[in-house]
Amino acid sequence: MNTGSGSITPEQFYTLALSQIKNVGSVIGKNLIAAFGSAESIFKSKKHQLVKVPGVGEVIANEILKSKDEALKFAEQECKKIEQYKLSICCYADENYPTRLKFYNDSPLVFYYSGETVWNAEKTVAIVGTRKPTIYGKDLVIKFIEGIRQTNAVIVSGLAYGIDAIAHQEALNNGLKTIAVLGNGLPDIYPASHTSLAKEIIENGAVLSEYPIKSEPDAINFPKRNRIVAALSDAVVVVESKVEGGSMITASIANSYNKDVFAFPGRANDLYSSGCNALIKLNKAQMIESADDFLYFMNWVKDDKKAQNTTPSLPIALSPEQEKIINLLREKNKLHIDEISYYSELPGSQLSMILLEMEMNNWIRALPGKMYEVSI
Repeated sequence: MNTGSGSITPEQFYTLALSQIKNVGSVIGKNLIAAFGSAESIFKSKKHQLVKVPGVGEVIANEILKSKDEALKFAEQECKKIEQYKLSICCYADENYPTRLKFYNDSPLVFYYSGETVWNAEKTVAIVGTRKPTIYGKDLVIKFIEGIRQTNAVIVSGLAYGIDAIAHQEALNNGLKTIAVLGNGLPDIYPASHTSLAKEIIENGAVLSEYPIKSEPDAINFPKRNRIVAALSDAVVVVESKVEGGSMITASIANSYNKDVFAFPGRANDLYSSGCNALIKLNKAQMIESADDFLYFMNWVKDDKKAQNTTPSLPIALSPEQEKIINLLREKNKLHIDEISYYSELPGSQLSMILLEMEMNNWIRALPGKMYEVSI
């Protein structure tokens, strides 16, 4: 079977095909891969095997069997396009799949990208806002990115007009990597006027999309892509937004993902700050007035007084689960609660109780942004 580009593995090929079967979304797709061990095995399965998978009833099982030939044909065509346009793909089972994105059920089975795999950087920040920023909004973005430059954070946004484009450009101006998440299919860039900016981003980060190659920029795609912007980031910063708009959707999704959300305030009668003010008023975003505020709340300020290269012995009272968490935090330095759950394989409810007990015993320290570090 021809899989097009030599860089496409058989597993990626079958994952591409799986992503196109009707009613098989991210959750069911991942359930199927987990049950059968690979995407390829799904296409060789029988109906009685398919219906045993959580979320797969007779209707979806029949759809898989009926549509698999067409889906495989799509994958073959898509692989040829990937080679033609010199693109890359990343699938859920790949080692370099974004760790932050993998935590969420609605993360895509596959996405396309051009550029570097910078999404697993130590620090990432999403900056979103209005498509029609004022001078005040532009200045906030410029000063904010300049202020966090020393963190080497990757800047994530959506390549839209306004705040998004300014954030990408200022990241580049400050020598930071940046990721643009599109609402259309590569290699096309939307809006087309940002094609030159996208080329710069590809050389210093990545442009990615979950949509098949050459997909049109349909309006429904943009709110959906905002979940990826939120998921890829440690925190979301909103700079000028109306009460209704894409930035507010991103902030809402970020809150549902337990991400930290920040907003710059505006005057009470400023239309383009009304969304930011509402987020702050409703306690859905932490108010910040500068990059220093953000760095403080995220605990990204360097502490030169911390002891170096010290590894104290473990308390005798640690349970196996607690010891696993301590070792993880020592290895990774700091981890988000979702990352601890992922690496430790502990369910959220159990993990929360364990972390609370460890914090009360002063074995770990809770940090802003639902981060944890060892304190012993």
